[in-house]
Amino acid sequence: MADYIPPKLDWVRKQVELYESSGGTRGNTLLDTGMPCIIVTHIGNKTGGIRKIPLMRVKVDSSYVLVGSMGGQPKNPVSVYNLRANPEVEIRDGTKVHKMRVREVTDDVERKRLWDLSAAAYPPYNDYQAKTTRKIPVFVAEPA
Repeated sequence: MADYIPPKLDWVRKQVELYESSGGTRGNTLLDTGMPCIIVTHIGNKTGGIRKIPLMRVKVDSSYVLVGSMGGQPKNPVSVYNLRANPEVEIRDGTKVHKMRVREVTDDVERKRLWDLSAAAYPPYNDYQAKTTRKIPVFVAEPA
C-alpha cells in the first residue's frame, strides 16, 4: 500500500486533516467560507503516493466536477497531472466516501456546461480564468 504524502501548503494540510479526522463532520467548508468542499484522494503520478486535496463541491447528478484552478496561477496544480495519470479516486463528501473515476472534459459544449455550473457554485472561478492565459482544466468524477 502506498504512503500518504500530506499537502505541502499549510492551510491545505490543515483543511484535509480536520475534514478527515472528523469523518467529514468538520472542515467540510473551504477556508471557513461556508462554501462546501470535498476531499479528493488520488495517486501521485511521480511518487505513487496517496495525495489528498480539498476542492469546491460541485455535484452534478451522481458526479462531481473537479476544477484545476490553483487560484488562476500560470501553471496547473500538480493534482491535474495526477488525475490525468491515475484516474481512480475517492471523493469524501461530508461523511460519505465514493470510489470514482475521473476523466478530463475536452468537449467544448460539455466543458462550458460544467464550467458554468462550477462558477455558479464558486464564482471566483471566473476571476481565476480571467487571471491566467492557460485554459483551466475541468474533470468530471463519475461513479466507478
